[in-house]
Amino acid sequence: MKTSKSASPSPVYDFSKGVRGKFACQYARGSNVVVLDPDLARHFPTARKVNQSLRTLLAASKA
Repeated sequence: MKTSKSASPSPVYDFSKGVRGKFACQYARGSNVVVLDPDLARHFPTARKVNQSLRTLLAASKA
């Protein structure tokens, strides 16, 4: 099978001096990751759409 130049792998990166989980605590404090099911993800393609919908639902439930 022939491959084109665009299919070649990325350059090699040196992670030998990397620290695993260095920013994990910072990231966890500042985010709340939720994975949507595929059928929902089709209707809410961006975080902005999800947030708008949730705010609308919250406002409706308070009324």
